[in-house]
Amino acid sequence: MMVAGCGGTGVDGGQVVVYTSVDRIFSEPVLQLAEQELGTRVVGVYDTEETKSTGLVNRIIAKKENPDGDIFWSGDPGRAALLKSKNLTAQYESPAASTIPASFRDGESHWVGFSARARVLLVNTNLVSNENDPASIWDLAKPEWKDRVAIANPLFGTTSYHMGALFEALGEDRAREWLAAMKANGVRVVSSNGEVKRQVSSGQAAVGLTDTDDAAEAIKDGQPVRAVFLDQQSGDGEPLGTLVMPNTLSLIRGGPNPDAAKKVFDFLLSTRVQEALAASCAQAPLSAGVKATPGVITLDGVAPMRVDYAAVAARLDAIMPELKAWADSP
Repeated sequence: MMVAGCGGTGVDGGQVVVYTSVDRIFSEPVLQLAEQELGTRVVGVYDTEETKSTGLVNRIIAKKENPDGDIFWSGDPGRAALLKSKNLTAQYESPAASTIPASFRDGESHWVGFSARARVLLVNTNLVSNENDPASIWDLAKPEWKDRVAIANPLFGTTSYHMGALFEALGEDRAREWLAAMKANGVRVVSSNGEVKRQVSSGQAAVGLTDTDDAAEAIKDGQPVRAVFLDQQSGDGEPLGTLVMPNTLSLIRGGPNPDAAKKVFDFLLSTRVQEALAASCAQAPLSAGVKATPGVITLDGVAPMRVDYAAVAARLDAIMPELKAWADSP
C-alpha cells in the first residue's frame, strides 16, 4: 500500500483522499491534473500490482467506523458493487455522468464507470498463425494448447472479476468445468496481467488472458503479439462475449471531505480525463463524443459479455476460497 500527495495547497475545499487500484503511473498524473484544476490537495492511495483492488477494499472495510478516504477509483466495477453491498459507499448523482451509458452506471448512483478495458487473448505472432487463433475460452483447454496458456492469479485484480463474471454468465457448474479443464491442460498461473504480457511477448507462453491496455502496451512496444477478442460468435444463439470492465468511481460513505470530493469526482468523469487515460494507458472512453486515440484497442463492434456487475460482485466473496484452491493446486 502506497500513499502519495500531489503537493497542492489545499486552500479550496481541503484535502481529498483517493484510493485507486489503477496503476500509479497512469492514475497519479490524473490526480495531479485534478489538483491543478481544482485547487484542492489530492492524495492518492495506491496498491501493488499483485493485490490491487483487493487490498484497497480490505482497507476501506477495516476503516468503516472512521474512514480516512473520500473516493474509491477502482479498475473494475466489482469492487465498487461489493462496497455498495456492505453499505460503505454513498449515493451521488454526478452531473458529469449524464454522457455515460446507463449500463455502466449503478442504478442507485453508488458508482459510475468512465473508461474501460476488456479481456482479450494476447497471442504471440511468432508462435501462432492467424488461422490458428483460439476463438473461445473453451479452445484454451484443448490439447493443442496444453502448457501454452498463461493467466494471472485469479485472486486479484481484473482476473478475479473475470472469474466471477464467468460464474455468473456460464453458471457454477460450467465455470467449474472450464477451470478444471484449464488446470488439467497445464495453464500457467502467473503473478499478474503484466506478467502474462511479458510471458506471451517473450514466447514463454503462446497465448495468455489479459486486458486490452496490457495488450495495447505490448503492441506499442513492438512485441510480436496481437489481441484477439474471444467468444464473439455462437452457432446456437447469443455468444458469450468478452468481459468489458469500466473503471468506476464511488464516494466512500462518511469520508472526511465529501463536498470537495464531489468536485474531484466530477472532474475524474470528464472527457478530458477519459482522453488522457486513452492516451496514457489505452483505456477506451465510455462517454459519447470523446475522440478516438491512435493505438487504443476500441470496443466498437465487440460483443460484450452480458453480466450484472452487482451480481458478479456478490459472487466474488463466495468463490474466493474455491479460486484460491484452484490457483494453489498443481
